[in-house]
Amino acid sequence: MSEPVSITVAHGDGIGPEIMAATLHILEQSGAALKIETIEIGEKVYLAGNSSGIEESSWESLRRTKVFLKAPITTPQGGGFKSLNVTVRKTLGLYANVRPCVSYHPFVQTKHPGMDVVIVRENEEDVYGGIEYRQTDQVTQCLKLISRPGSEKIVRYAFEYARRNNRKKVTCFTKDNIMKITDGLFHKVFDEIATQYPEIENEHWIVDIGAAKLADTPTAFDCVVMPNLYGDVLSDVAAQIAGSVGLAGSANIGEKVAMFEAIHGSAPRRAGQNLANPSGLLLGAVMMLVHINQTEAAERVHNAWLRTMEDGVHTYDIYKEGISKEKVGTKEFAEAVVQRLGQSPQILKSAKYQKVERKAAPEETVTIIRTKAKKELVGVDVFLDWSAGSASELGMAISGLDAGDLKLGTISNRGVKVWPGGHAETFCSDHWRCRFLPQIEGSIIGPEEIVSLLKRLNEAGYDSIKTENLYNFDGERGYSLDQGA
Repeated sequence: MSEPVSITVAHGDGIGPEIMAATLHILEQSGAALKIETIEIGEKVYLAGNSSGIEESSWESLRRTKVFLKAPITTPQGGGFKSLNVTVRKTLGLYANVRPCVSYHPFVQTKHPGMDVVIVRENEEDVYGGIEYRQTDQVTQCLKLISRPGSEKIVRYAFEYARRNNRKKVTCFTKDNIMKITDGLFHKVFDEIATQYPEIENEHWIVDIGAAKLADTPTAFDCVVMPNLYGDVLSDVAAQIAGSVGLAGSANIGEKVAMFEAIHGSAPRRAGQNLANPSGLLLGAVMMLVHINQTEAAERVHNAWLRTMEDGVHTYDIYKEGISKEKVGTKEFAEAVVQRLGQSPQILKSAKYQKVERKAAPEETVTIIRTKAKKELVGVDVFLDWSAGSASELGMAISGLDAGDLKLGTISNRGVKVWPGGHAETFCSDHWRCRFLPQIEGSIIGPEEIVSLLKRLNEAGYDSIKTENLYNFDGERGYSLDQGA
């Protein structure tokens, strides 16, 4: 028997303790060689006064074992509590979220019998930084951050995953017809990296029509890689149309640490009733066994689970008259899987895993070498909290200020140009973006001009709530234009 591998386990909240007990029972009976360290996370920790939901001693366990099997947790509403999942993913650098979405027809009801799609979701960036502000009485803001290194890591991981698992195609979803700089960067990186994998087909879809196609014809896709928000939403959609969100496991992969979980929540209304389906967490645990190269145990567990599905032993959430044969609770389902350890499915495809050689410097972390761009400050956007009149009145007042080396170019409201030449039909909030450009077109400015401008606006009684510097990179505009500009 192989040397036990240390893992950190959190039993979570709601249905978490029940499905974790079921999962660990199956793993133990399968012969998986595990040494378990248990930590407390989630609601109790939050309510004890820790706004992150995790104690410092728990971080020490995670850094030591580098493998985390986590049941769902409950984040208390309000009170400034941050998502523990996001905290763990970002703190430990778990940049890749991998969610296989597979149909189990005819044993689990689905409209898509041949579905077998893997969603590879960027896990650290996008709007999930949770960087938000209330800027005026009417307007709030959330920052969307997309980096080149972050995009390179996740896109390369998707292609490497496809190569290791004999997948034929990688598809990228973005919304770069609207967010041309942020999503545009993600798409650009995808195109660059795709050329390094000529044996794997690649394609790009705008996320809205791509999502519609995924919901209607999922067999058109194989691996789909996308930024954080789209990946979060569409991995749940894909899991549900495959059969049930309750059947989907998830891996969160970093360069040093990995976390494995179900994709569903803690479902407190179902807690303590021996009803919950442990399959999502169990399949997450199978991904964990593959990650730590205990592939024989992974196959035993996965194939026993598949055989249980085939035999119609189902929990309430997937039980269907005429398809299922026996409705069971959480504990009974776990026992049914244990009884089938060593068996294989007769109709569904058997699970087969290969050991993976761990590399000191994984290929997926290699960054494309680029020359640093020449960066030039060419203007500034000043955002004002102002509700004393119309766009034309604001434009006339500000353009009349002595602006020195900067002049007012345009004013927009929620991304739409409203001065000069705005339209009366455009609704305006109290949040105005005033774009100042050099008096002499094409000139480069310095920070002192911006400081001077802000001082003049303040002296004139305007509430400047935010600035965004406008830069060119190698002569290319690094900021968006307004709708209607």
